[in-house]
Amino acid sequence: MKFRIKEICKAKGVTITELASKVNIHQESLSRIITKNSTSTANLEKISDALGVHISELFEQSNGNVFQCPKCGTTLTVGTA
Repeated sequence: MKFRIKEICKAKGVTITELASKVNIHQESLSRIITKNSTSTANLEKISDALGVHISELFEQSNGNVFQCPKCGTTLTVGTA
């Protein structure tokens, strides 16, 4: 599963450099996170807070309401009960 960080930044008019500054990490580190689609939950929380989105919005949505963690591979199905 891929991150949507670049897509969200573009929609919000935020550059990768600006986002890196907001979350207090090096631009190179943020670029690596985006390219490798891997980082800690803490970094994802910082990024989602800085972009003003829910953490789940950072992930590309795959099969309907099914999301997969890029770090551990756990699958989460989100739906109505």
